[in-house]
Amino acid sequence: MKTFSVGPVRDHFLEVPCPLCGSRRRRPVFRGKGCRFVACRDCALVYQNPQPVFEDLKGRYGQAYFQYEIANEDNFHRLMELGLADVDFAGRTAGFPAGRRFLDVGCATGRLLETMRERGWQARGVDLCPESAAYAAKHRGVEVFTGTLGEARFPAAGFHAVHFSHLIEHVPSPRGLLAEVRRILLPEGLAVVTTPNVDGLQARLFRGLWRSAIADHLTLFSVRTLRRLLEESGFRILAVQTWGGLAKGTAPSWLKGPVDRWAKRRGHGDVVLMLAQPQS
Repeated sequence: MKTFSVGPVRDHFLEVPCPLCGSRRRRPVFRGKGCRFVACRDCALVYQNPQPVFEDLKGRYGQAYFQYEIANEDNFHRLMELGLADVDFAGRTAGFPAGRRFLDVGCATGRLLETMRERGWQARGVDLCPESAAYAAKHRGVEVFTGTLGEARFPAAGFHAVHFSHLIEHVPSPRGLLAEVRRILLPEGLAVVTTPNVDGLQARLFRGLWRSAIADHLTLFSVRTLRRLLEESGFRILAVQTWGGLAKGTAPSWLKGPVDRWAKRRGHGDVVLMLAQPQS
């Protein structure tokens, strides 16, 4: 089972250094369809190399991607809600003032933004896909900027929480993304980042057939490499959670349930979520 991917069409590719430590020493890890992933020999980060230039990547997020988001929004919303509950997001933000501001980067159809607004947040979004942004505005009544987070040019210290689920693996500069997130967060604000876990059970079992080993993903983080990137970007980690042991359809239910619980307990889930706060 794969994550949605348009994949390379007529993309331009370039060789890149490690996005975490800058090293050019690397070793092959696995190949996906139309892409090759390597591991940095110095910090162990897994990333696509060569990788498509961002201008070509942006063209992948159009009508087909929008249709995928619409078809799956209920399931995606359920998983995001479970992740937020796992790190007690509601409890940790209970003391935030009235008018608290929530930003969802990569907000897709705005389902989570609508939920957060119903809970008393001022909710805004950012998404590259014009169709998704238009849908969120029309059907959910939420404000969504079409483009990248950097292009949105939000004011410094403007948000109490910035959420980005399954986004950081898509961007060419994860460190640049986190620098902008830190800039727009209040000192007491929270960053919620969710991304596939390359050190999880599924990645270990399926390697190049892993559902997240796709051409649209530029960087595949482990718990260790994501923690390092966040800390080096000026964040302290408040909570870490992984989940997802075996993908639906890859094992009978009598096996999937126990394996999923084992993977979550041991930190080998298919997805990792980290809750972080700017360091003072």
